[in-house]
Amino acid sequence: MTDQTYPRFCPVAMAASLLEPRWTMLVLCEMWNGSTRFSEIQRGVPGMSPGLLSKRLKEMEANGLVMRHEGSGAHGEYLTTAMADELQPLVRGLGEWAHRHVDCEVSLKGLDARMLMWNIRRKVDTLQLPRRRSVIQFILKDTPEGVANYWLVTRPGEETDLCLTDPKHDVDLYLSASLRDLTAAWMGHSSFEAEILADRIQLTGHELMARSLTRWLIRSSYAELDASGSGSAARRVRGC
Repeated sequence: MTDQTYPRFCPVAMAASLLEPRWTMLVLCEMWNGSTRFSEIQRGVPGMSPGLLSKRLKEMEANGLVMRHEGSGAHGEYLTTAMADELQPLVRGLGEWAHRHVDCEVSLKGLDARMLMWNIRRKVDTLQLPRRRSVIQFILKDTPEGVANYWLVTRPGEETDLCLTDPKHDVDLYLSASLRDLTAAWMGHSSFEAEILADRIQLTGHELMARSLTRWLIRSSYAELDASGSGSAARRVRGC
């Protein structure tokens, strides 16, 4: 399924033909983060239609990047192959390069609230939350759909749930912010402390959960690149 317009003898061209089709690297990243079922992968790449995801997975399977297991249930699972796993540090490096060199005004355009919240869900440290069920409601303003609401439901020892509709539980903490400001803080272009101090992120409800936000809501791993204060990342933060 290699693109015949590329010179086949060039390894870079051959790699590009496998990875250039839109969404391919994001699908791989979602799978490296533990998603195996079609519905899980789709939640991690919400801008991708089910039809396109199905097409891309079939292409990736044909190219040796993923394999499908039927399993014992009604739905099969998709797993990355050893060949695909060799790409993981390279794709990570590509993301680090972009985070250092792409201006934040560019990276903070065309945001997707659902994709942000799906990734935030992964970074909740439940050990820093009360030893019971906790519910945090995110009220995101200025999304393409207007005001969007999401609920994180945590339980000790369990994976955090992301709810797109009201789970009908008592809410412990409300976090209100624009999609842009929350993304900037989580990605490291800004900080939660700065956004809260400027009243761009507002917290109401459980006082201890609000005060300990930066302990239980772990920022993107890319945020550490800005925290180092090196290279163009530091210059970009000052101007953003």
